[in-house]
Amino acid sequence: MNYPPRRTRRCRGGAAPELAHEAVARGLVVSVSASTVRRWLAQDAIKPWQHRTWIFPRDPHFAAKAEVVLDLYQRVYRGHALGADEYVLSADEKPGVQARRRIHASLPAASHRSMRVEHEYIRAGTLAYLAAYDVHRAHVMGRCEPTTGIVPFTALVDQVMNQEPYKSAKRVFWIVDNGSSHKGTAAQARLHDAYPNAIMVHTPVHASWLNQVEIYYSIVQRKILTPDDSDDLITLGERLLAFEQRYNATAEPFDWTFNRDDLHRMLKRLHP
Repeated sequence: MNYPPRRTRRCRGGAAPELAHEAVARGLVVSVSASTVRRWLAQDAIKPWQHRTWIFPRDPHFAAKAEVVLDLYQRVYRGHALGADEYVLSADEKPGVQARRRIHASLPAASHRSMRVEHEYIRAGTLAYLAAYDVHRAHVMGRCEPTTGIVPFTALVDQVMNQEPYKSAKRVFWIVDNGSSHKGTAAQARLHDAYPNAIMVHTPVHASWLNQVEIYYSIVQRKILTPDDSDDLITLGERLLAFEQRYNATAEPFDWTFNRDDLHRMLKRLHP
């Protein structure tokens, strides 16, 4: 999968002079300027002031569960290619989306000036945005609810499964994480009992990055929720659903390239 390039941060302003002084104090150099230290750090492959957080895979069945998800992205299930009347959905919830009403109206961008957003705001409540993303059709179906839970997630399932082409499909695969709204075999049975042509597939624990709907949520975060400026929850919900329609009008499937081979290479690095 192709991620956007990460912005490289230079060494913070106060650090270079301190490092220059430390280098002289330790006798590494006779003298060196802060600007030289900055240049060395910019050119070096190791940048110790940068870091990324991550969770080490602890699911004992990580590989087996991940393979099912990755195969579905390739339109394969248990070694057999999916038919034209079979669909793969990636679903999740985005909880705690805040409506923040700014004290003063934002100023639009102008020549040589970026948009200005008032720092102070009034909290106008939160909502949950639930969405199911059709991986191969690049189509989003979402809804806004007061909170997350089994009932709101079931409402999303009903919304999707009662419309075509999913209503008449041979099989509809729902890829979800292990959140409480759709966790475990009980959730799988609940989905299948309501819709016999629906199959719930769980990602491994702590592997939501395998769920493609998270990419869509990142787009929503950048384009709709940053900066967050909504008078109330109704306005916020309308903006989310309006963007969904706009997105569907031009969307193309994500260029997902991470496959079984990549997975095994990754796990081999982690468990040599």
